[in-house]
Amino acid sequence: MIVWRIGQLARMAGVSERTLRYYDRIGLLVPAAVGRETGYRWYGSAELVRLERIRGLQRLGLSLRQIADVVDASDDELHGVLAEAVDALRRDIADKTAALAAAEDRLAAGAAILPQETAVGERRWRIRRVRVGHPSELAALCGEEPEALLTWLTGHPAGGFTAAVPVRSGGETLTLPARRVVRTVVPPELDLVRAGTELLAFLGRQGLAIAGPTLEERLVDEDGVAATVLEVPVR
Repeated sequence: MIVWRIGQLARMAGVSERTLRYYDRIGLLVPAAVGRETGYRWYGSAELVRLERIRGLQRLGLSLRQIADVVDASDDELHGVLAEAVDALRRDIADKTAALAAAEDRLAAGAAILPQETAVGERRWRIRRVRVGHPSELAALCGEEPEALLTWLTGHPAGGFTAAVPVRSGGETLTLPARRVVRTVVPPELDLVRAGTELLAFLGRQGLAIAGPTLEERLVDEDGVAATVLEVPVR
C-alpha cells in the first residue's frame, strides 16, 4: 500500500529528502511509485522497512556499496560481511589510536622531527670501523663527510663507542638484517645533533629499545640539496 510522499518518509526516518533522492538514483531505495504528471515519489511499508535496514547497516559501519550488496542478502551472507566490517573497524581504530598517540607525543614534547615506525629490508655494506671517544672526534676519524655513518649506541653517547663508515674496497662486510626501525628524515635546516637527541627521547617515551647499529645516511638530490635519514632499529 502506497501511503507516504518523500517528505513524510524523510521525517519518519530522520533522513533528508536529498538522501532519499540519492538512494533512488543509485538504486538502493526505489519508490513504490512515481507520479506520471507530478513526478512525486510515493513510498509504502516495504520501502520503510528497507530504509530502516539500510540505516541500521550504516550504523554498523558498512558503506553504501557494501549495503547494496547485502541489503537483500540472507542472514548467513550478512554475518560474513559484518565479520569483515568488524575486522576493518578494529584496524581503523588501531590506526587512529596510534595516530592520536603520535600527535599527543608531538604536542607534549615540542619536537621538530616526525619519527615513523616501519619495516626495512636487508642491507649489506663494506665498512671500516673506528673507535670514537667523543662525538666531536667523528669528523676527524671518518675523513670527509661520509655518505653513511653507523654507530653502535644504546642511548646518548656518555663515553666511547664504535662507529663505521662505508668503504669502496677493503674493510669488512656488514649485513643489516630485515628489521623494524624508527626513522626520521632531517632537513638541512634542522641541526642533526638536535634531531638525534629528539629521536632518542622519542624512543624512551615509547618504551622502545635500540636493537642494533643506528644508521645515519646522507642523501643529495640532483640540485645538491641534502637531507639526512636517521634510522634506529628497535624492539
